[in-house]
Amino acid sequence: MSGEDAPAEQQNAVDQKQETKPAEEPKAEEPKTEPAPAAAEASPAATTEKVPEEDTFTYRALVLTGYGGYDKVKLQVKKGKPVLKAGEVLVRVKACGLNFADLMARQGLYDRLPSPPVTPGMECSGVVEAVGEEVTDRKVGDKVMALSRFGLWQEVAVVPATHTFLIPEGMSFEEAAALPVNYITAYMMLFDFGNLRPNQSVLVHAAAGGVGIAATQLCNTVKDVTVFGTASASKHETISQGGVTHPIDYRTKDYVEEVRKISPKGLDIILDPLGGSDTHKAYNMLKPMGKLITYGAANMLAGQKKNLIAVAKNWYHQFSIHTLSLIQGNKSVCGFHLGYLDGETELITQVMNTILDLYKQGKVKPHIDSTWHLEQVGDAMRKMQERNNIGKVILTTEPMPEEEKKEEPKKEDKKDDKKKDDKKKDDKKKDDGKKEEKKDDKKKEEPKKEEKKEEEKKEEPSKEEK
Repeated sequence: MSGEDAPAEQQNAVDQKQETKPAEEPKAEEPKTEPAPAAAEASPAATTEKVPEEDTFTYRALVLTGYGGYDKVKLQVKKGKPVLKAGEVLVRVKACGLNFADLMARQGLYDRLPSPPVTPGMECSGVVEAVGEEVTDRKVGDKVMALSRFGLWQEVAVVPATHTFLIPEGMSFEEAAALPVNYITAYMMLFDFGNLRPNQSVLVHAAAGGVGIAATQLCNTVKDVTVFGTASASKHETISQGGVTHPIDYRTKDYVEEVRKISPKGLDIILDPLGGSDTHKAYNMLKPMGKLITYGAANMLAGQKKNLIAVAKNWYHQFSIHTLSLIQGNKSVCGFHLGYLDGETELITQVMNTILDLYKQGKVKPHIDSTWHLEQVGDAMRKMQERNNIGKVILTTEPMPEEEKKEEPKKEDKKDDKKKDDKKKDDKKKDDGKKEEKKDDKKKEEPKKEEKKEEEKKEEPSKEEK
C-alpha cells in the first residue's frame, strides 16, 4: 500500500464507521429480547462489559471545514478508535508542524489535500500506541516522528510504519515535529538536485522560515559556501548568527541588485519558493552551470482568503523556457514537491537517516519560533502567514489550560479595544485635518479681507473729490 493511499483509506474507514453506527445498534439489542427476565437483569452489566473500545474512544482533531480564512479550521471531537491495517501504527500525537503548504491548503491552493471536511497536517511527533500486523521494526512506546499527505493535526493518527522515524535521544517532541518536511525539502534540493559543493554560492528566499533555516544549516555543513538570504530587516541578526553570509531586506531593497553588487557573475544555486516573476529573476541570476530549484508559489498567498488577483498575476508571470535556451545558457531548472514523493519510501528514509546523523553530530537543529495549542490554530496560522515567525511554528496537542482559555476572550477584547482606539485616532486625525483645512482657509481669506479694506480706502478719496 502506498503512503499516499493509506491516510485517505484510514480517514474513510473512520468516517464509514461513524456513518454505520446507527445501523449496528439494533444488532446489539437483539440478544436482549430473547433471554428470560432473570437473565435480563444481568444484561446491563454484560452490555457494559461488551461495549467495544472503538465505540467509546474519542480524540480531538483540527478539521478544515471549507476554504477561506483562519476560522475555517475548527477543533472537533471525533468518535471511534481508528482501525489499523497491516503495516500501520497508531501514534499518540504530541506535537505537529505547521507548513506554508497548510496555509495554501486552507485557501484551496494545495492539490495534495482532499476536499473539506478533512484534517490537515503533514508531520507530527508522538508515541506509538498500537501496531498493526506485519509491523516488525516499531513497538508500543517508541517515540517517533511521522510524515503523511494529511491527517496529522489530531491527538491520534494512523500512518504506515515506513513513514515513521525514531526520535533520537535528547530531541524534544517539538523539534521532532519541526524536522521532517523542512529538512527533507532543503536537503534534497541542495544535495540531490543542487549537488552543493565547496566554494559555491546559494540564494535562500525566506531565510528566516522553516525551510530557510534548514537550508542555511545544511549549507554550513559544506566548506566555504556563501549564503545569500532574504528576510525583513528585523530578522537579519538571527539569520546572520545562523549562517547567512549576506542578509538582504527584500522589503526595502531590490535583492537582484544586492546580489549582483557582491557576486556580479551570478549564483550557483537558487531555491525559489515564490513563483511568478521571481522565478524569472532567479533564472537570470544563475551562473553558467547554475541550478534553479523551484518548490512553491508563495506569491499566490495574499490575505486570509484566496486572492484571485494574486493567483492570476502569479499564473500570468509563470516561468517557462525552451530547452534550446537551457542548452545555450548552460543552466538547469528543477522542480521539487515533497507531497508527490510519499510513495518513494526508500529514498525518503535514506535522506531522513542522513539528516538525523547530522542532528546527532550537532550540525543541524530545528529552530522553534513558537508553540500553540490546537485551540489557537488560527493565531498560529496568522503568525506564519504574516511572516512574523523566525523558524518553525508548532501545534501541541496538550489541552489548553483553563486559565489561558479565560484569557483568550480578554485578548480578543483587547484587539477590539485596539481597533476602537485606532479608529478614534483615525477619526481624530481626520478632525484635526479638517480643522487645519479650516485654519488654512481662514488664513487664505485674511489677505482677501485686507485687499478689500485697501480697495475701500482707495475709493474713499474718490468719493470726497466728487
